[in-house]
Amino acid sequence: MTEALAGLIAAAAAFVGTHFALSHPLRAPLVKAAGEKGFQAIYSLVAFATFGWLVVAFRSVPGNAPLWNGFASALWIVASLLMLVASVLLVGSFLGNPALPAPSAAALAERAPHGVFHVTRHPMMWSFALWSAAHVLVSPTPRVIVLTLAMALLALAGSHLQDRKKEHLMGPAWNGWEAQTSYWPRFTVLGKAGLVPWLGGLILWLGASWAHGWLIAIPAGVWRWLG
Repeated sequence: MTEALAGLIAAAAAFVGTHFALSHPLRAPLVKAAGEKGFQAIYSLVAFATFGWLVVAFRSVPGNAPLWNGFASALWIVASLLMLVASVLLVGSFLGNPALPAPSAAALAERAPHGVFHVTRHPMMWSFALWSAAHVLVSPTPRVIVLTLAMALLALAGSHLQDRKKEHLMGPAWNGWEAQTSYWPRFTVLGKAGLVPWLGGLILWLGASWAHGWLIAIPAGVWRWLG
C-alpha cells in the first residue's frame, strides 16, 4: 500500500467516523455543553474539515490501473441506469420526508407512504449508495473504491442508526412509519415514485451527467453516446 493510499483511507475513516460519533454518542453531551446552535457549528466545522481532507487525499492518489475494464459499454449502461434511479430517489427524498429535521416530522411520519417512500424510507441515503455502486462499476481504481465504500458505509449504516435514533426521539410516530416502509429498496415499485421525483430526477440526471463530461472530461449518461 502506498503512503498516499494510506492517507486516503485515514481521511475516509475520519470523515465517516466523525459523522457517526457526532450524530450519535457525542451528540447529547455536546448539545448539553454548547447548545443546539453550538453543536451544529461544531458538526459543520468537523464535517467540512474532514471532507476537505478527503478531497485532498483523493487527489493525491494516482489513478492506478483499474481492477477491470470500466469502459465496457455494458457497465456504463448499468451505471447510467443506477444514476437515474439515484437521481429520482434524491429528488423525491425532499418531498415530505420525516427523516429530515423539521417541526412537522412527526406528522409526516404518521402519513401513509407516498412517492419514493414506497421504495424505501431512506431514499436520500440509498441514492448515495447507488452513486457509489455506479462509480465503482466504471472506475474500479483503488482510490475510487476507497472513496465510494466510505460514502456507501456512511449512507447505509448511517440510515440504520438513524432509525434507532428516530425511534427514541419520535416514538410511536416513527415506529408506525417503519412498519409501513422498508429499509431495503423495493425497485419494483419505482413506478409509484410520482411525477415530480421522476421529472426532477431526469432533469438532475441529464444535467449532472452533462456536467460530468465538462468538469472531468469523461462523458457520462446519454452524453457518452450522443457526444
